[in-house]
Amino acid sequence: MTEHPTTQHDAFLADWAVHSRFGAVEGTGGVERQAASAADGEQRAWFAQLLESHGFTVRRDEIGNQFGLLELVPGAPYVLTGSHMDSQPTAGRFDGAYGVMASAHACFRVADELRASGETPRCNLAVVNWFNEEGSRFKPSMMGSSVFTGKLPLADALTTPDPHGVTVAEALDAIGERGDAAVFGGDGPRVASYAEIHVQQGRSMEEDGVTIGLVNATWGARKFEFKVTGEQAHSGSTLMADRRDALLGAARLIVAARELVDEFEPGALHTACGEINVYPNSPVVVASEVQLLFDLRSPSSEVLSAAYDRVMETVERVQREDRVQIEIVAEHSWDQNPYPEAGLELAREVAQELGLTHDRVMTVAGHDSTNMKDQAPTVMLFVPSVDGVSHNLNEFTRDEDLLAGVDHLTGVVRRLAGGALVAE
Repeated sequence: MTEHPTTQHDAFLADWAVHSRFGAVEGTGGVERQAASAADGEQRAWFAQLLESHGFTVRRDEIGNQFGLLELVPGAPYVLTGSHMDSQPTAGRFDGAYGVMASAHACFRVADELRASGETPRCNLAVVNWFNEEGSRFKPSMMGSSVFTGKLPLADALTTPDPHGVTVAEALDAIGERGDAAVFGGDGPRVASYAEIHVQQGRSMEEDGVTIGLVNATWGARKFEFKVTGEQAHSGSTLMADRRDALLGAARLIVAARELVDEFEPGALHTACGEINVYPNSPVVVASEVQLLFDLRSPSSEVLSAAYDRVMETVERVQREDRVQIEIVAEHSWDQNPYPEAGLELAREVAQELGLTHDRVMTVAGHDSTNMKDQAPTVMLFVPSVDGVSHNLNEFTRDEDLLAGVDHLTGVVRRLAGGALVAE
């Protein structure tokens, strides 16, 4: 017999409260559980137990993606749903983790319904916790789903070091979370469809009174890692005219990133310089090298292209005027790309049936569904964020919105398990 909604809601909130304790930052509502850290290992072990207690089999692939599998129809493909549990340093507890927990509970509910009714679905159920979506400890972001979809070679990912020289392979082995390739059995992954739900990380839904965001497209992005090379010198005695200050060159790029936004229509371009490493980082030394991450995002490919051109012009000017060398040592990008209309319509119908306010919304942030939608029919959903706060200890989403999202995702997973979006 299917549980009463109140009981289901209480079950989700109880598990959510337990999960929020892993990596909790004392005195705040936030967490720190970067990819393959001790806190990440602890939450993964607990999550595995939760999945197994509901009859799911837990597997890990070679890049540490964690799957809970429930085979209802031997040999049938899987409906895969999930997000990520890793966080940024001192971040909110909702980003990513809500999507994994909501996916697990949606699958628990659908599985219970199917067991009670005796109905045979067309697809099996699977929950995923993607590895290193945030990219804060290991670059690039969305690493686990990139390897899973063949966009990033496994060997490259496993040998990627963190700032202390620990590789992905070493870090995963340390927490016992590196598995094997044949997670779904057979000849590679067999995913019929994919669904992901996430907190919005923006404030438009809250301002517009929208409970369920039907994500219709992702903004395009271009991320660069610049290396600025100058010459080490005494910060007091070296004549100003003789200096080749790498930190000065980096500073000009940082300022240029913010000024670049004002050259376009309001809201058309977002820029950031989120990480900077200075060598030798001494109080009496002119810096000889700076590594800088530079981020461009826009819904318009034309704006991204124009912004890129302006950045390159700035690079040439800084090299010439400050006598430093600037090179791009790494690049990670994706285009503005729509989500499939069939998935949007399915999600709209479910929201309407449940009486939940809904609307189309674009995502500025990248998500694992950005990779998955190129591989399988994909549905991407949002619930509101209070004041749009994200990657911040004060990130917050109200319980009523969390629960509405689980209810909605359950309806989506139910339809997907029945064969919706599967080609005949």
